Amino acid sequence: MKTLLFLAKGFETMEFSVFIDVLGWARDDYGYDVPVETCGFQKEVMSTFNIPILVDKIIDDINVDDYDALAIPGGFEEYGFYDEAYDEKFLNLIREFDIKGKIIASICVAALPLGKSGVLKNRKATTYHLGGKRQKELADFSVEVVNEPIVIDKNIITSYCPATAAGVAFKLLELLTSKEKMEAVKQAMGF
Repeated sequence: MKTLLFLAKGFETMEFSVFIDVLGWARDDYGYDVPVETCGFQKEVMSTFNIPILVDKIIDDINVDDYDALAIPGGFEEYGFYDEAYDEKFLNLIREFDIKGKIIASICVAALPLGKSGVLKNRKATTYHLGGKRQKELADFSVEVVNEPIVIDKNIITSYCPATAAGVAFKLLELLTSKEKMEAVKQAMGF
């Protein structure tokens, strides 16, 4: 049950690391088959706060059929997040995952490229909630915005701020394995 963890320039490190940690605990401590591969537009992706991360693959090398899920951390506009998050190559990747009914898990403003891609049209979702600006942007993509911490509509998970990151990662683990397996990892991690 392999997950592709996509890092757009300016991604938020906390929202990236939670997927690595939760799925890593599940894999290494419990033997669950939940490998993660990281991906970006180039081999080195600069995060919010200028932390460089080397990814496993670049977007041009991705075959959606090799993955069961797509995980997307949000990011900061001032660090260039939307430059890559709104790139047509990435929007097409999102569409491919959705067409094939694969899980898409996003945190915070990572819901916005989902909205821009069209996969959330007439569906329920959420995004960053303070100030209302980002939720209005999401609504402008014909999305029914729900002001709740985590919203799941069919195969897509969205959330509204960094505090929801662990909840999204655990929900992804549950959908990849089972509720019982997720609960075991959650308890072991102290949540």
